[in-house]
Amino acid sequence: MVYMEVYEPLASKYRASTLDDFVGQNHLVGENSPIRKFLEIGRVPSMIFWGPPGTGKTTLAYIISLSLYYDFYKMQAVNSGKDDLRKIIKIAMSNQQYNKKTILFLDEIHRWNKAQQDTLLPYVEKGIIILIGATTENPSFTINSALLSRTKVFVFNQHTKEDISNFLKKIVKKEYPKYKISKKIIDLISDLSNGDIRSK
Repeated sequence: MVYMEVYEPLASKYRASTLDDFVGQNHLVGENSPIRKFLEIGRVPSMIFWGPPGTGKTTLAYIISLSLYYDFYKMQAVNSGKDDLRKIIKIAMSNQQYNKKTILFLDEIHRWNKAQQDTLLPYVEKGIIILIGATTENPSFTINSALLSRTKVFVFNQHTKEDISNFLKKIVKKEYPKYKISKKIIDLISDLSNGDIRSK
C-alpha cells in the first residue's frame, strides 16, 4: 500500500490566529482601527469584507471568532443554500439561550441571489447570527440594499510587496532555520505573488 503525504499550503499552515500575527490591512487591524476597537469592547457588528482574493478576509473572520469565543461557521455561497443556513440558524438559536454568539462567515456572498440573501435578514436583524460576508465584487451592486444597510462594509487592500516579504521571512525562519534565503529571492517571490499571499 502506498501512502501519500498530505501537503498543506504554507499560507494555510501559518494562518494567523491573532490580530498581531495578521498580515497587512493595517487600516482595519492596526492601532485605533475599527476591527481592533470592536474586539477591545468585545462586540462586533455584521460586516461585509470586500477585497481581492488572498487578502485575509477568511482569516480575519476566524480571528474575530477566536478572540471573542464565538461559534464560527463557514459556508461557501457557490455550493450552499437555504437548507445549510437553516442548520446553522438552529444551532445559533440554541446558542442564544446560553448567551453564546454565532458568527456565520459566508464566502462569495455575491453568488447568493436576492431570495437567498433575503433569508439572512431576520436573523441578522435579531442578532441571532453575526454575518460576515466576503466578496470580491462591489457590494453596492451585488448585495441587497436591505442586507447592506444592516452591515458595515470594510475594504481589504491587495497585499503590498512588504507584507508578503515579511510573511515569507517568518516562514523561512520557522521552516528552514538552518538555511539562509537571500533577500533577492524573497523579493522575487513577493513580486510574483501579485498581492495574493496564497500564491505558490
